Amino acid sequence: MSNKNVINLNRARKSRARTEKAARGAENAVKFGRTKDQRVLERRLDGKDKTQLDGHKIGDAPETPNT
Repeated sequence: MSNKNVINLNRARKSRARTEKAARGAENAVKFGRTKDQRVLERRLDGKDKTQLDGHKIGDAPETPNT
């Protein structure tokens, strides 16, 4: 019996599962998704808008009575 072609079955199974998951993810990205660059850009813009709005919030300003 030769030991040249001995493989770890767990490692082979997990490797195949990773490959299938990556392929499934690529198919879904084509069907439904945006590119990673688009997601990052949108996330940055959303964060920028939020920080800009938070910077312009009216804080606990004392109310002036209407006269």
